[in-house]
Amino acid sequence: MKLLQKFMLAFAAMAFTAYAAAQEAPDVLVKRISEEVMALAKSDKDIQAGNPRRVQQVVEEKILPHVDFQRMTSLAAGRHWREATPDQQKQLTTEFRSLLVYTYSGAISQIRDQKLEYRPLRADPADTDVIVNTQVLQPRGEPIQLSYRLAKSANGWKIYDINVLGAWLVETYKGSFAAEISKGGIDGLIKALSDRNKKLAGSIAKTGKTPAPAQ
Repeated sequence: MKLLQKFMLAFAAMAFTAYAAAQEAPDVLVKRISEEVMALAKSDKDIQAGNPRRVQQVVEEKILPHVDFQRMTSLAAGRHWREATPDQQKQLTTEFRSLLVYTYSGAISQIRDQKLEYRPLRADPADTDVIVNTQVLQPRGEPIQLSYRLAKSANGWKIYDINVLGAWLVETYKGSFAAEISKGGIDGLIKALSDRNKKLAGSIAKTGKTPAPAQ
């Protein structure tokens, strides 16, 4: 097959994949991502060993493309987001994204015998903002309630908030963001997040393992 034909076939396949993802229902999207990550976490020896590079690779490839970090960051910053310059908004989003990557990575590295259960989606087909409810079933202990808030965009559904055991992530960070901003402004918050990320990176470099998520 000629090189140009191969290129066009590859491009067509990529376009079809992107189109299929854009048309995917929010609950179907959450289930697909969850099952893929869970299967990898249980079968990949590097993940089970807490290998930080492998765990973060899974997060980058399987989860991050479906998360709207700018919206998540703007909601956590609240009214202060509008006071930030475009450059500050970019830095803040980057640092918050990095912090959440460490959080996701830590959670994935802890997966062992858990199973997932999905609740029926209660939404109208015309809705552009929905909540997908799931729960993590553990060998011992009560199930962990886990919900995702998604908004529909031109590129398909994007996750912009997560609820664990009744606490929404955005709301949880809103208080700490406001406290840091009151002390040092937007730049103070950016520095606080940057310092936290450096500390986590240092811990990984020292131990060679992905740290467990904070309780």
